[in-house]
Order: sequence, then C-alpha cells, then structure tokens
Amino acid sequence: MAENAGQPKMKHELGLLDGTMLVAGSMIGSGIFIVSADIIRNVGSAGWLIAIWVITGFMTLTAALSYGELSGMFPKAGGQYVYLKEAYNKFVAFLYGWSFFAVIQTGTIAAVGVAFSKFTAYLIHPFSEDNILWRLKTGVDAAGQDKFFTISAAQVVSIALIILLTYINTRGVKGGKLIQTTFTLTKLLSLFGLIGFGFLALKGDVWHANWTNAWDLHNLGKDGSITTLTIGGALGAIAAAMVGSIFSSDAWNSVTFIAGEMKNPKRDVALSLGMGTLIVTIIYVSANVVYTGVLPLQDIANAEKDRVAVAASHVIFGNIGTYVIAVMIMVSTFGCNNGLILAGARVYYTMAKDGLFFKRTGTLNKFAVPQFGLWIQCLVASILCLSGRYGDLLDMISFVVVIFYVLTILGIYILRAKQPNAERPYKAFGYPVLPAIYILMGIAFCILLIIYKRQFTWPGLIIVLIGVPIYYISQRNVKHEDETVTDS
Repeated sequence: MAENAGQPKMKHELGLLDGTMLVAGSMIGSGIFIVSADIIRNVGSAGWLIAIWVITGFMTLTAALSYGELSGMFPKAGGQYVYLKEAYNKFVAFLYGWSFFAVIQTGTIAAVGVAFSKFTAYLIHPFSEDNILWRLKTGVDAAGQDKFFTISAAQVVSIALIILLTYINTRGVKGGKLIQTTFTLTKLLSLFGLIGFGFLALKGDVWHANWTNAWDLHNLGKDGSITTLTIGGALGAIAAAMVGSIFSSDAWNSVTFIAGEMKNPKRDVALSLGMGTLIVTIIYVSANVVYTGVLPLQDIANAEKDRVAVAASHVIFGNIGTYVIAVMIMVSTFGCNNGLILAGARVYYTMAKDGLFFKRTGTLNKFAVPQFGLWIQCLVASILCLSGRYGDLLDMISFVVVIFYVLTILGIYILRAKQPNAERPYKAFGYPVLPAIYILMGIAFCILLIIYKRQFTWPGLIIVLIGVPIYYISQRNVKHEDETVTDS
C-alpha cells in the first residue's frame, strides 16, 4: 500500500462527448473508404453490399449495448481485458491482452498510419509509397528475382505520425482529448457532407442497373466475370465479405479502456458506446448507398487500389474530388489513430497491475498517463509499419477479434450467475435475447471462416496460442518473485 502512496492517479477528465467522439473516431479510419470493393467482389450485388454493412452494424450495436452492462459493473481502465478476467480468469484475459498488444491494436495503428501517409501523397507526392528511401537485398525468390527489404516515404511518414500522437498523449489526457474531439467532429461533418452531396449526385441509370437483381449473390471478378455460388460457397462469400466490414467497424470498444478517466463512467461509458456506434453505423450504410448510386458495380469492384471513395468522390465533385477525399481521409485517419493510441496503453497498464505485463507499464508519469505503455505500443506499431505485413495480419485477425467479443458477451450471462447482487447501473439492452443473437451470429461467422476461408483463421489463432507459453512463463516469474519476498 505504501509503495503506491506517492504514485500519480488517473484523472477523471473525460465527459460524454469525449467518450462518444472516442468511439466514433476510433471506428472511422480508412476502411469505409476502401473495403467495399472487396465486399462487392465477394457478393456481387448492391443489395448484398448493403446487407453486409447492415448485418455488421447490427452486430456492432448489439455488442456495444451489451458492453454497457459490463462497463457499469467495472468502471475502470482496461475495459474488455477486465471483463474477461472477472467473467473467466486471468489466463483468458491475458490471451486477449496479448493478442491486443501483438496485432489487434498495434496492427490497426500501423494500418491507419500508412493509410494516412498514402493519401497525404495525393497532396504531397514525395510522401508516396512508391518513393523508396532505402533498399536492402535480402535474397532471391523462386523465379530467380532479387528480393529487397525497402523503406518508403509513406512508411516514414506513418511512423512519424504514430510517434507524434504518442508524444502528445504522454503529455496528459487533455491533449489527446482535444485532438480526438476536434478531428472526430470534423470527420463526421465531412462524411455527412460527402453523403449529402452524394445523394444529390445520384445517377438514375446507375442506380437502376445496380439495384436490378440486387439480391443475386455471386462472385464478381475484376474482369467482369460472374461466378455462381453453391449454398456453401454463398455462406463463405458472406463471411469473407464481412471480414472487411468488421475490421472497419472495430475499435468501438476503445472507450471502455479509458473508463478510469471518465467523469461519470457508470453512465457515460454505456451511453458513449451506444451513441458512437449508432452514428457510425448510419454513416457506413449511407455511404455505401451513395456508392451504389454513383458508381456501376464493376467500377466499385475495380476501383484503383480498392479506393472506392476516391472514385465516388470524383463523380460527385469532379476533378477536385480526389483532393477532397484525400483531405477527408487524412483527417479521418489522424483522429482515428489518436483514439487508438490513447486507449490502447490503458489495457497494458491494467495487465501490468495484475503482473501480466512489463512492470513499468503499470506506472503513470507526472501527467497521470501510462507513458511506458504508450511508447512500447508505438514501437511495435512502428515495426509493423516497416514489416509491410500489417494488412495481412489485420485481414486475418477479424476471426480472433470476434471470438473475444463472443466470449465477453457470454461473460454477461456468467456474471449474472456469479454475481447476481452486483450493482448494475445499466443492464444489457434486450437481455437475454439480443446478446444471445450476437453470440450465435459471431459463432456462425467464425465457423464459416474456418470451413470456407481458412486463410483468415489460422494466422490469428497462432498469434493467440503464442500467448499461452508467455502467460505461464510470466506466472512462474511472479511466483518466484513472491517467494523471494517471503523468504527475505
């Protein structure tokens, strides 16, 4: 007890608006501007494109409203990690925290950072990913071609962005809060503007062509070829399509990680989750309706580097559209990364308090923030930026993310049985039906990926399983330290 007496404590400086902006800002990164191309290639029709986003939105809203109960019961830093520990045990919680640190949060930070730099290159061409600053030969491939490890200007810019936002967040929660609220409000207004102008620019012939046979589910090739699907193939196509929409809708739980810094966490965390996810769901569905009203399906599937929003913006705004969307995505990804960076370190802080992470991560600096956790998160995210593999990892981690969401929501039922008399300022909306529907949908999604799209499952599982020996080594070290203290 005495050892913590002089330690700084987290400050309660975040209100309902800040929490809502953190949820919305962390969710909206680069995905909504890009992933619809892959979704169309998987499902081949306008109706199913919108259905994928509606299904994902329903799942996200249901999960967020369910998490409200858990956030009210445990209004402290750590969020999902804490909920898993309380419902199950430290082992399950650690596997989540390990996966979160190894790729879920750090990989997302890297991906969003590179997206920021790629679109910055529209305005400042030297920042392009094609501008190679350093090249190192690493060998020869099977075809006899030289292989190189390269560092591009885009990677350097993305790392610089991550370092800048990490530094700002080490100076206290107020700086991060100001950036988050300002940039999220700006991106929300910009997206509503894009959607509004998009509806005004709808083309009747394009709309009619896209929505004729809107529920004909098939694969649509970049060359215009159509592949008819069996029942199993159709289910697999839906699951594969949802990988992109789920990734785009992830990070909605960021506000639960900073509950220890909310002014009224028992009320505001739940409200932030509900309002933030609802706003983003409306934006995502509306944006995709606009895409189907201004672009033929083949143009969506064939968008250059999958940048559907760029192609749509060109139709809506003319030649200046590319620059409009580039600025929008820069604002979007800047604010998104700030929210991810701000929230992530709070998980490592709570893990360290349980003896499951680097000890220094469990301390706060003079500004009452987990500085060491912020910097090691920055380091891993920067390495992922350089590796060039973050995109693959994120595509494949959706499986693991949904597994942990399912386990967490199942934890509501477990805690109702284990702690029936615990204070619950907010109870899961639609309990027991809606949480059960999410659990069934999440399990179905994971099973379909295992059956039909295994490339989206095994890498994520490997990352989780690497955490098993790490957990037992950490526990052995903690036990050894306790014995040493007792002996002395």
